[in-house]
Amino acid sequence: MGKLLELTNVHSYYGHIHALKGISLHVDEGEIVTLIGSNGAGKSTTLRTISGMIHAREGKVILGGTNITQHEAHVIVGMGAGHVPEGRGIFPKLTVQENLDMGAYTINDPKLIKERMELVFELFPRLKERILQYGGTLSGGEQQMLAIGRGLMLNPRILMLDEPSMGLAPVLVDVIFDTIKKLNEQGTTILLVEQNALMALSIAHRGYVLQTGEIVLTDDAEKLKKNEMVQKSYLGIE
Repeated sequence: MGKLLELTNVHSYYGHIHALKGISLHVDEGEIVTLIGSNGAGKSTTLRTISGMIHAREGKVILGGTNITQHEAHVIVGMGAGHVPEGRGIFPKLTVQENLDMGAYTINDPKLIKERMELVFELFPRLKERILQYGGTLSGGEQQMLAIGRGLMLNPRILMLDEPSMGLAPVLVDVIFDTIKKLNEQGTTILLVEQNALMALSIAHRGYVLQTGEIVLTDDAEKLKKNEMVQKSYLGIE
């Protein structure tokens, strides 16, 4: 398995705020890698920097061997990086079908769009039942399914998920995490940002711990679960 995504000494800013301070990480093809850390640690900023929503001032972002550091977001999506942002970002006044169509905006082949949509409905049968319902009238769990489904319409090489369990009932959290595992088993590489560190580490292969814009620890997920600092700070184990 080769490196699909690699960040080297990446520095990102919001105006004068130095949000990422020399982040270096990689994701191999076929992996689930999770980023854990408290609010404001830089997890979402890392995903935004990869997807071109903000551009690194220093360092490199390499996707599939290509330097994408200064590429625009729509170009990066077209290269196979799907990003499901925190807060879902669905279109509330569009139907489920229209939301999924928006996810396939670079595909010109109606047959291919239909095939991708059927794959999404296999993963999330509930969305098929609500195909003509407006996004804004769906439950929180259904909106999260729709956000992930939209991210899958372009058949991404890597899918970046930002807080997919946020605000969901425990039973739906299980559904979302089971789906992430299934996607990975079907060949999608996953980069996962998640406040629920225990759930994230239970499905990930490896993890990185971020604190105030820096990586302070990286290891196999199982080893991170047993790490004393991780247990105290993120798993609630004293």
